[in-house]
This record gives sequence, C-alpha cells and structure tokens, in this order.
Amino acid sequence: MASATLDQIREDFRFLDHWEDRYRYIIELGDALPSLEDAHKTTENLVHGCMSNAWIVASGTDDRLDLKIDSDARIVRGLIAILRTAVNGHRLEEALAFDFESLFAELDLLSHLSPSRGNGLKSLVERIRHETSGLMHHEA
Repeated sequence: MASATLDQIREDFRFLDHWEDRYRYIIELGDALPSLEDAHKTTENLVHGCMSNAWIVASGTDDRLDLKIDSDARIVRGLIAILRTAVNGHRLEEALAFDFESLFAELDLLSHLSPSRGNGLKSLVERIRHETSGLMHHEA
C-alpha cells in the first residue's frame, strides 16, 4: 500500500463499515510506514505513556515538520501512520494547531481502542505537539 493522504484515509474509513475491516486497514497503513533506523530507537526518543514501544524523531526543514515515528506494535504503527499523515510536511504552526481530537472523533478511533491504547494515542499526540512547539521556538 502506497502512503495514503489524510483525505484518502477519511474516505476509506467511511467506506469500511465494520471495525474489523478498519482495524486491518490501520495495520496496512502501519505496514506502509517507513521504519525508524535503530540508531533513533533511543530512550530519548521513546514516547512515555504507550503500552508498546513508540519513538518519535521530529525535525523542521524550511519551517515544515518532518516526523519519523515507529513502534514495535503493528496497530500502533498504523495509528502512528494516521497521525503522521495528518501533519507531516505541514508548516510547524499548522501541525501544532491540527485538531487530532476531531480526527479521532471523525474516524471513531477512541471508542474502538482499549483505554490504555487510547491513552497511548493521546501520549503520542502530546509528544508530537511538544516536539513541534520545540522546533518553533528553536527556529524563532
């Protein structure tokens, strides 16, 4: 599966009626996510609050967010792929202001994840926002 746009993901979610199909689709999105190099899978890049190991490396190039994210769990990789698709390559201000909560509601993600998985997803969003904010202050 080639990397999808956020609009494609939204459309695919509307087309898939059953959560089991959406779950498989999320895993497919994760399978298409580029792997993070082992050198970046460090404690410093580890996202705390996730049940699984997940790492984020963020950089800003020409005021645009470049996210590299990975996880050792297939479903988390898929969720990460959705988060990354939503903001990667966008201006830092746009990425920081992105309404992940509305996206979760639109895709009905949190109601189908365990509470601990949902909390992990929220931790990933917090870390993306933290990293993006840090990049904005660094460039200022």
